[in-house]
Amino acid sequence: MDVVEKQAGQRWKVGVTQKKVNAQDLEVGMFVSDLDRPWHLTPFPIQGFYIRSQDDIRALISHCRWVMVDVAEGRDSLEYDQAGAPSFARRTSRKVRQQDILELPPIQLKNPVRHQPTRSLQRELRASRNLLRSAEDAIRKVAGSLDNDMVPDLRPVSKVARQMTASVLRNPDALLWLARVREQDDHSYRHSLKAAVWALVLGRHLGLDEPLLTTLATGCLLAHIGKAELPRALLFNEHQLDADQYQQYRTYVELGARRLEEAGLSRAVVAVVRGHRERHNGSGFPAGVRGDRIPLLAKIAGLVDYYETLIAPREGYQPLSPAQAVSQLFELRNVEFQEDLVEQFIQSIGIYPIGTLVQLTNGQRGVVVSHSPKRRLMPKVMVMTDVGQQPLKAAKMVNLATCNEGRPVEQSLRVEGCLPNGTDGLDPARYDITGVESRWNLRRLVGA
Repeated sequence: MDVVEKQAGQRWKVGVTQKKVNAQDLEVGMFVSDLDRPWHLTPFPIQGFYIRSQDDIRALISHCRWVMVDVAEGRDSLEYDQAGAPSFARRTSRKVRQQDILELPPIQLKNPVRHQPTRSLQRELRASRNLLRSAEDAIRKVAGSLDNDMVPDLRPVSKVARQMTASVLRNPDALLWLARVREQDDHSYRHSLKAAVWALVLGRHLGLDEPLLTTLATGCLLAHIGKAELPRALLFNEHQLDADQYQQYRTYVELGARRLEEAGLSRAVVAVVRGHRERHNGSGFPAGVRGDRIPLLAKIAGLVDYYETLIAPREGYQPLSPAQAVSQLFELRNVEFQEDLVEQFIQSIGIYPIGTLVQLTNGQRGVVVSHSPKRRLMPKVMVMTDVGQQPLKAAKMVNLATCNEGRPVEQSLRVEGCLPNGTDGLDPARYDITGVESRWNLRRLVGA
């Protein structure tokens, strides 16, 4: 069934025509949208991906007798490209040249830390409600100092990075939720904040210890600080730059890194700032290094920075849904980003990351509030409308993993598709995340 929304005078359509194909008959370029077995029982980290090589076909043959090929994905991708989406946000070509692929051994951490949640989501929301505002203020002050050619005081940034790290270690979902429902006016600050949260969630999942996580968060918060020295007109149109403008834009990385070095920031943090735009295959900047020459923390910062660019609303640019962005990252594995790092990121945030607006197969709409790595397609959803898509007075929490136990597959309640931010006025901040209206209303928690 097609789902059609009207938003900002445009038609948005999600709806696919699926074709059953024998695994032996698959071809490079096809989009696999479903399997003959549960996705979590296979090595494929996302639901839905383009077949990019014969290795992908062999992996599918080894696990499946048949798959469903999503015909509409190819059409949607073409329409997206024809719409003039910025080059950094377009879906990658289905045909990737072999020389662009760089394979490395999986990342091995020495003595990884297995962090366990120590605080409930509701308690951590209360404890961290002012944290993002503090982080934003700290970044603004550093940018203001650079803009006035002054040596910035970096202590507030370091302090808030430690606080963000501690919050994510206590519960990885709270800051993700607060970042989703809290909106800031300035894109650069919002981008840096959200990228830092994504990075902390991935770093926690990988097993980085607390000092490394703090270094990572600090680097992400300051990664775009060099833009304070670029012309505002250049930043306002950074998604529509010509060749000369883009060359000037690229200087922000080195400008920021040098000023932070002069301010006495640690080498480890500066390395994150300097390396967050480098790419696995050497296509990044400023140095064009590749593979193992990119520090791990910079690799993480680069991946989450790119992901946030794909999903962030911007004037003149239609963002991708989180599921579309995850698919794009998957296509770029071993090209712009190391494969196992991409897969670990997908495992850490889920196919439907926290804060994703979704429509269920029964017509109800809601927002994803948590997910299980073992059941990536069955998140917990805070339902905000009835089946007729009318707002509920009080939200209801639905755990898709448990509510489908014992049901036949054809009768199961599932996520039908992602919805754009702002769809029909769906506002998660109106409801309590526990699903029951109470004094812990999220508007109060985020200071709205």
